[in-house]
Amino acid sequence: MRELERLELVMDQLKKVEAERDAIAANPPPDDLNATKIVRLALLKSIANETATTLTREVFYRHFDNRCQVGAFVGFDGSPWRSGQMNREQGISKRGNRRVRALLVEAAQRWVRQQPDSALSQWFLSRVGATKGAHKRKMIVALARKLAVALWRYLETGLVPAGAVLKPEAARA
Repeated sequence: MRELERLELVMDQLKKVEAERDAIAANPPPDDLNATKIVRLALLKSIANETATTLTREVFYRHFDNRCQVGAFVGFDGSPWRSGQMNREQGISKRGNRRVRALLVEAAQRWVRQQPDSALSQWFLSRVGATKGAHKRKMIVALARKLAVALWRYLETGLVPAGAVLKPEAARA
């Protein structure tokens, strides 16, 4: 009985947090500087309120000077290894926030499904095609980095990613 009561308490708390999150997206408070970023991200098809809130609160609250800083902050930057005459790339550094990296990979997968005509999806599909396995996983991580940079540009300059579709009015409410 205690475990069920604890579970009910947690579920009630989650409902309250989700209600607050959705209230911010529906009617942003004027004292919250990042609320407008949450609303703008949530306008893009394939970006839900939770994704927009997490990305804004964890990443886009900061000022970045360029795309390299965005990739490095998230942990999608390169990790070179140099020894003598050898120069090799060891993959992504994974120095950033693990949860945000996982969220961006999930967002990239949704982006390909829900924004198939966007330039980012076309870039991904032209490189992957019908390939499966390790190559596809590496390319979805590359797409996640590109998506993070595109979302940062969208928030900073208002430039919607090429070919991206905004949600219809009915879905925004």
